Amino acid sequence: MRGETAVVDMPTTQTEPADFDAFWAETLAETRRHPLDVTVEPRPTRLAVIDVFDVTFRGFGGTRIHAWLRIPRGVSGPMPGLVQFFGYGNGRGHALRDLRWAAAGYAHLVVDARGQGHGDTDDDVPDGGPSAGGFLTRGLRSPREYYYRRVYADAVRAVEALRSLALVDPQRVGTVGASQGGGISLAVAGLVPDLAVAIIQAPFLCELDRAAELSTEFPYSLLTQYFADRRLDTATALDTLRYFDGVNHAKRAKAPALLSTGLMDDITPPASVLPAFTAYAGEKQIVLWPYNGHEAGGDLDEENALDFAAAHLAPGSRPTATHPTGADGAPHLSEES
Repeated sequence: MRGETAVVDMPTTQTEPADFDAFWAETLAETRRHPLDVTVEPRPTRLAVIDVFDVTFRGFGGTRIHAWLRIPRGVSGPMPGLVQFFGYGNGRGHALRDLRWAAAGYAHLVVDARGQGHGDTDDDVPDGGPSAGGFLTRGLRSPREYYYRRVYADAVRAVEALRSLALVDPQRVGTVGASQGGGISLAVAGLVPDLAVAIIQAPFLCELDRAAELSTEFPYSLLTQYFADRRLDTATALDTLRYFDGVNHAKRAKAPALLSTGLMDDITPPASVLPAFTAYAGEKQIVLWPYNGHEAGGDLDEENALDFAAAHLAPGSRPTATHPTGADGAPHLSEES
């Protein structure tokens, strides 16, 4: 493992709502009342060895969530899969963005964060409350209205969508993400009890009761602004954040997990990441980068992630007959496609 590995024990200051599990069970049950309704359409590209597909599925409130699926051309199945989430303000981006995981032998599903830039998914559910001008403070007056309730539910459905494809081995599906994507990956590890692996790089959305004190950088500065503008609403907002804190999700997570953090990170400070690692209930490793900021290990983090995923998902280890192709030469990815 590249970088410094360490034994970390940093207790959290975050507390857990008494109805945490009931809240999330209700949220996911409400989300699943809508059919998953996965669609998969080939996206023509000039790539010679990777196929790209435009995927949609139903997330929270029935909103159609957009994603890219990339797979190695001519692959045999069932194959392992990874669902990837991106940083704050980002979505799935361009169809050719980040081909690493498909090139390594995975079914790679890259998912929009609803309403955020570089994506194609609207946040079409009203949240009803004032904010400090960003997603982090949208709907903070209630956990039921909070923006990340919808995002986390969408992310769970993304795992279900990838697992629904006939080409994918549902027992070998994990998550990966950095920054906001790392926070979402961590939350999914707590919400999906049989997740195969979680790769969590410089995670956002952890130790949220202290985040505005630990970082003056965007986007945590939005919390500072919200608390300063709405002094009498701070306690309510902090109570809402308890349902979404990566620390409380980590306590429920069982998937083997690889975390990383830069010890000079001013955006997601290590003092917010390390309590989440300490709380993580499953097999876990953390890599520390003493002289790095929010980029953490950069390309070396990506090398570690590839090694960690291969150790737990074993791409190419269970070959079967080549998957049948349709008239257009694209693989049949599900019974419906």
